Amino acid sequence: MATPPATMPDVDMDTNPLLSGVLSHTNMGTTKKHRRRRSASMPSPAPSQPLRRQFSRDIGHAAAETYLVTRLSFKLLRYLGVGYRWMTRLVALGCYAMLLMPGFLRVAYYYFFSSQVRRSVVYGDQPRNRLDLYLPENNDGPKPVVAFVTGGAWIIGYKAWGSLLGQQLAERDIMVACIDYRNFPQGTISDMVKDVSQGISFVCNNIAEYGGDPNRIYLMGQSAGAHISACALLNQAIKESREGDIMSWSVSQIKAYFGLSGGYNLFNLVDHFHSRGLYRSTFLSIMEGEQSLPQFSPEIMIKDPTVRSAVSLLPRIILFHGTMDNSIPSDSSKAFADALEGVGAEAELILYEGKTHTDLFLQDPLRGGKDQLIDYVVAFIHSGDAEALAKDSMAPPRKRLVPELLLKLAGKISPF
Repeated sequence: MATPPATMPDVDMDTNPLLSGVLSHTNMGTTKKHRRRRSASMPSPAPSQPLRRQFSRDIGHAAAETYLVTRLSFKLLRYLGVGYRWMTRLVALGCYAMLLMPGFLRVAYYYFFSSQVRRSVVYGDQPRNRLDLYLPENNDGPKPVVAFVTGGAWIIGYKAWGSLLGQQLAERDIMVACIDYRNFPQGTISDMVKDVSQGISFVCNNIAEYGGDPNRIYLMGQSAGAHISACALLNQAIKESREGDIMSWSVSQIKAYFGLSGGYNLFNLVDHFHSRGLYRSTFLSIMEGEQSLPQFSPEIMIKDPTVRSAVSLLPRIILFHGTMDNSIPSDSSKAFADALEGVGAEAELILYEGKTHTDLFLQDPLRGGKDQLIDYVVAFIHSGDAEALAKDSMAPPRKRLVPELLLKLAGKISPF
């Protein structure tokens, strides 16, 4: 299933006049107080209007996003039911989040207030057609780009869940575009795949305007996001293998695909998800019925003899998975890698012994220091660039964001 994420339309200060009005009123009152103080002492220059407006916008966006996360928590509860199994997982999730809160708060501050983050860039006409851009501080030339799709059990996926990854890669001179998409029940799997494909198209066609290199774009997905992005990639390859289809982006523009803790054969996951609280009826509704499972199972799709020409168009595919993943067993990535190799695609499987569903994506990055997954992805993207590799070798270790004791406790009670 996945790390937490969303289903509500993205809320922004520009589209929330009530929130904006409240903040404006608050700022006016504060400004009047400052003016009274200044009249009794030495005059000092008032802060510029654009800065005050920007600060109000950032605070408003933070409040709106916090509201959204709260709504998502209740939405997840509503769709997964209130049985004993799910209630125990909900309590475990709350405790897990509290233990990791020191790190979450620091990442949230970066997400809301860093000048290197461009939030909610519009890429389409649907409510959730937004993406966040994480820009490297060094702007000495076009940067390689990772288009990232977050997980969230197809119900609570949200672009902000990629902020830790975005920050990590941006620090290593790699631009990241975290693509949001409609979740269930706002949309079903075909809507999610369509949104992600449109987001990839936006990145391919517009990333140069933000300093990205359109010739060095990589696609990455985590958990449910790995499944959705794999479907989008394979569907695009199928379109390209047919003459006459109009394309807004090409598989050839994707240098490689990174799949993290994904599920690629839905038939093998229905009962597993049911046992963990994502009940069969809900899951099949997300996937548009049992008859649609082959259509959205990349492992099954590539075995179809009619799409062999499409498979030959796929970029290199690298799958990462922890061997102790209880949310989506690592056998899912192993079977997909074997199937890809069986039809002649270039695939690689990297297993991390003893790692769980969230270790690679959350706990390990929050721990600081060396990060096996990030180091591999960075080295892969920078391969062939001697200057970038030299900088990587001199990069300081990442700071620890959460004490080790809290990380170990979180690992023990994690519901994932």
